[in-house]
Amino acid sequence: MAKKVGVSEATVSRVLNGKPGVSEATRQAVLSALDVLGYERPTQLRGDRARLVGLVLPELQNPIFPAFAEVIGGALAQLGLTPVLCTQTKGGVSEADYVALLLQQQVSGVVFAGGLYAQADAPHEHYRLLAERNIPVVLVNAAIAHLGFPGVSCDDAVALEQAWRHLASLGHERIGLVLGPGDHMPSARKLAAARAVADDLPDEFVARAIFSIEGGHAAASRLIDRGVTGIICASDPLALGAVRAARRRGLGVPSQVSVVGYDDSAFMNCTEPPLTTVRQPIEAMGRAAVEVLNAQIGGVAVPAEELLFEPELVVRGSTAQAPRGSDGGPS
Repeated sequence: MAKKVGVSEATVSRVLNGKPGVSEATRQAVLSALDVLGYERPTQLRGDRARLVGLVLPELQNPIFPAFAEVIGGALAQLGLTPVLCTQTKGGVSEADYVALLLQQQVSGVVFAGGLYAQADAPHEHYRLLAERNIPVVLVNAAIAHLGFPGVSCDDAVALEQAWRHLASLGHERIGLVLGPGDHMPSARKLAAARAVADDLPDEFVARAIFSIEGGHAAASRLIDRGVTGIICASDPLALGAVRAARRRGLGVPSQVSVVGYDDSAFMNCTEPPLTTVRQPIEAMGRAAVEVLNAQIGGVAVPAEELLFEPELVVRGSTAQAPRGSDGGPS
């Protein structure tokens, strides 16, 4: 090693132990040689190399995730940190495998924007591994309890209340929900809020779906068959599926069925009709996530708390007054 760099073993020792008396050029040469030869840097020296931050996303089909990636990636770059984008695909690399890969790369931290931390029944061992290694981590949107990481979330309860009150103000009395799986924490929060704001929410007015247009179509079809005239969805793709379900049954949107999405992701103002949805404050949330992560990287003890951000209802063309006779189903 010393021979490769052309310095003495004593100089290498000083670099590895963080001792003074070594020029910056020599120090960088020694550290680069470590990397080239495949040696692990001592923990206290990793920060110079590991200006990498893992950005783990569950998918890219839903435009909300590329939107978060753009904001978070830009905020990381402004701090001199380089995002490493890790996107899960069906049959591809798992979230746990990505975490193992990021640990090998000695990353400075990891931001999860959606993932298994939001599912109570999913495996969570890889999160414990990150905690044991004291890797800075931030979770975006609702997580299961007791993972011990700080989080940045849109307030699911407020989002549901805004959507519900909007439909109720339009005269809808038979309001249904299209939510994610039963163990999905953001969906669980939305359901709890719905039960709090509604006088009586029948179980048959709550439909579960996988997060896709097709999932929304199938779930909304069941609700429409049960006489629902207003549908609140847990994502914009689910809402687009609900619009399609209504049309496949010959029903007008919004004349006979009103649909509300969630996220206000890209192009939702360009759909037909333009989608009424509840907007996540992506810019503010993404920047906050990076600030919390950077504080941890800088050695600040950040409490494992959740910062809640206020959503905003964006009213467009997919909601309207309830059809006459809506208390008995679509007219």
